[in-house]
Amino acid sequence: MSSNSIRILAGNSHPALAKLIAKRLGTDLANVTVSKYSNQETAVTIGESVRDEDVYIIQSGCGEINDHLMELLIMINACKTASARRITAVLPCFPYARQDKKDKSRAPISAKLVANMLTVAGADHVITMDLHASQIQGFFDRPVDNLYGEPSVLRYIRENIPDWKNAIIVSPDAGGAKRATSIADHLDLDFALIHKERKKANEVSRMVLVGDVKDKVAILVDDMADTCGTLGLAAKTLMENGANAVYAIVIHGVLSGKALDVINNSMLTRVVVTNTIPHAEKKKLCPKLDTIDVSAVLAEAIRRTHNGESVSYLFGHATI
Repeated sequence: MSSNSIRILAGNSHPALAKLIAKRLGTDLANVTVSKYSNQETAVTIGESVRDEDVYIIQSGCGEINDHLMELLIMINACKTASARRITAVLPCFPYARQDKKDKSRAPISAKLVANMLTVAGADHVITMDLHASQIQGFFDRPVDNLYGEPSVLRYIRENIPDWKNAIIVSPDAGGAKRATSIADHLDLDFALIHKERKKANEVSRMVLVGDVKDKVAILVDDMADTCGTLGLAAKTLMENGANAVYAIVIHGVLSGKALDVINNSMLTRVVVTNTIPHAEKKKLCPKLDTIDVSAVLAEAIRRTHNGESVSYLFGHATI
């Protein structure tokens, strides 16, 4: 007989985070086997009943991103056909979030396509964290909870950055100015902005600093770090302008390509990322990497959603 309890399912993208979330909720991960046939088709077997249960499927948009997205869609559909009461897709890092607008001729809006795929597969609700553009919520006709890493970032700065009261919050581009000013206001610190000129995607040609960082600790904040070219150049620009030290705090640490080499050879004191994307192996190769654990935020969002409580409390408070 159904108890309408929480069922946590995990794909192959980030099993460590899924285990942390399940542990915080005082439950075990459901028995799910995700494998591939010899022709590379994805096969999903759910090893226990989910009939009339509240199902949460945790799958981050990272690594082999297309395979993981397909895994998620098949798992959602498998739960739907198994008569789950409600299916929530928990995407700590939303896949294709950077393709959110038609920025040039014939460009696809792939984030909208992903939203349509999740809806058609059978997702009733989506929980994600720090969308690249919050308008992506409008691509769905289902409820979307876009959680923020900001409260966890604020706590990290207060507890782990020495002399943070003599710091200045820096946005590495104009797009992140709103995020940076919000953090600066909460900490009662000054704000600076770096204007970057790109020759092409993932390649920055020149940077101009707007603001005074002389004799201050500069804290770069951004939502995503991919190849880390921007962070490396930004750190160099800040140090040339008289900063004492440069920290970078990023929500989604994609860290692809030569990112680790860039960080190791840069003037950055520390690069802090959340565990929305797995990077345990990368920490072994890059001693400058540090982690903010957001499993508590995601677990609390799941608990509140299941119990019908407000999730908005999490927008301004860090969960321990």
